Amino acid sequence: MATAQELLSFPAFADLPEDQVAWFLSQSQELQLDAGEVYAKQGDPPEAMFVLLAGEFEWRGEFNGETITLPLKVGDITGALPFSRMKHYTVTGRSITGGRILRFPASLFPELTQKMPELVKRLVGIMTDRVREATRIEQQRDRLASLGKLSAGLAHEMNNPAAAAKRAAAQLRTTLYRIKEASHQLGRRELTPTQKAEVEKLESSFTRQDGPPPDALTISDLEEQIDSLLRSHGQNDLWQLSAELAQRGIKPEALESLFENLDAGTARAALVRIAASVEIASLLNEIESSTSRISDLVRAIKEYTYMDQSPVQNVDVVKSLETTLTIMHHKLKRGVTVQRDYQPIPFLVNSFGSELNQVWTNLIDNAIDAMNGNGELRVRTFRDDGCVVVEIADNGPGISPEVRSHIFEPFFTTKGVGEGTGLGLDTVQRIVRKHHGNIQINSKPGDTRFQVWLPLADAQIH
Repeated sequence: MATAQELLSFPAFADLPEDQVAWFLSQSQELQLDAGEVYAKQGDPPEAMFVLLAGEFEWRGEFNGETITLPLKVGDITGALPFSRMKHYTVTGRSITGGRILRFPASLFPELTQKMPELVKRLVGIMTDRVREATRIEQQRDRLASLGKLSAGLAHEMNNPAAAAKRAAAQLRTTLYRIKEASHQLGRRELTPTQKAEVEKLESSFTRQDGPPPDALTISDLEEQIDSLLRSHGQNDLWQLSAELAQRGIKPEALESLFENLDAGTARAALVRIAASVEIASLLNEIESSTSRISDLVRAIKEYTYMDQSPVQNVDVVKSLETTLTIMHHKLKRGVTVQRDYQPIPFLVNSFGSELNQVWTNLIDNAIDAMNGNGELRVRTFRDDGCVVVEIADNGPGISPEVRSHIFEPFFTTKGVGEGTGLGLDTVQRIVRKHHGNIQINSKPGDTRFQVWLPLADAQIH
């Protein structure tokens, strides 16, 4: 049976008057629990506070699709606490090994406040620590969820150019064999220096062609014209070659000189070699473009996370915004156009590593979701006295006044179950305040604007 001396050995009861502890014991019920026995069930009203006397205990339950486990130890006070706004148990409490607990009714909290004010003060501290720990866990889960979404998007963004480069490299191997065979065929022909020069000139001009590729209709027309030209010179089986040349925007009249200066067999060998050279140039461009895209993404990731950089430094706000837009390209490209309005001079903010990027990520992600992935995202920067103002706006349906008044509250979300934790804007506000700034929102249908004020670095204030 629990004694006053036993309770006085626990931190929450240490040094309390024995008569107060005796009253607490007289109002409590001691419970003997078997292993696995439940003392508080998820969803039930919080009708009691529990003091753990002996054994091992835990809280366990499902929260946002995940299993949460919170171990407890002897001496812990758990369950309902004075002044708590908890409406029901969010997890289930059970004994792991079997043990003893004290059950104090929540209905006696008003009397407890009068008879044991020091204990209540300590319980408020326990409740504060509990809220802080719950918030920390949720923030960690929110960061992991955000990281998971970014990682999945980046994996997709990297996979596309990597697959394109791999595909081009495989095609390049086949095309190199073609150009080798065509070169052998051409080498067996006795070409005059003038004829060699003409072939090399055409090959060089075709492989150097720059500018945007022609549209599908133009390619179709060119392919038909080139095929008609070749057939008129007895080359009836080079339709694939016609397609390759058309895709590079080569006009049929540019090929006329080959048939004017060469016999049919030599012109054919020259055409096959020229087409192979054109395809090789195209494949090399694709490989270069794909690997450059991968390199850009890797650089953006390093800048986004401030890898290999000082944790606190002056950050160029526009560069930070552009890095975030690059990282989030996988969401933007589905139907969101980005309008930029940056001041021509750089704005520097003394920032804690990548925390500003978290602000931009949350605000941009929310804007995309508000527009259902289809609309106009507007990103703007300007100076207001000693601050830089970053405005992130969207043309979504807007935020109602009822929602707006709660939008920065922890755990508040308008998204469905499992889609949001309600910590995105809470995190944004916390980071902005950490940087001695502030955030404001203006919203109406078709125009929602989040404005973040951040103090400029000392060098830019004057």
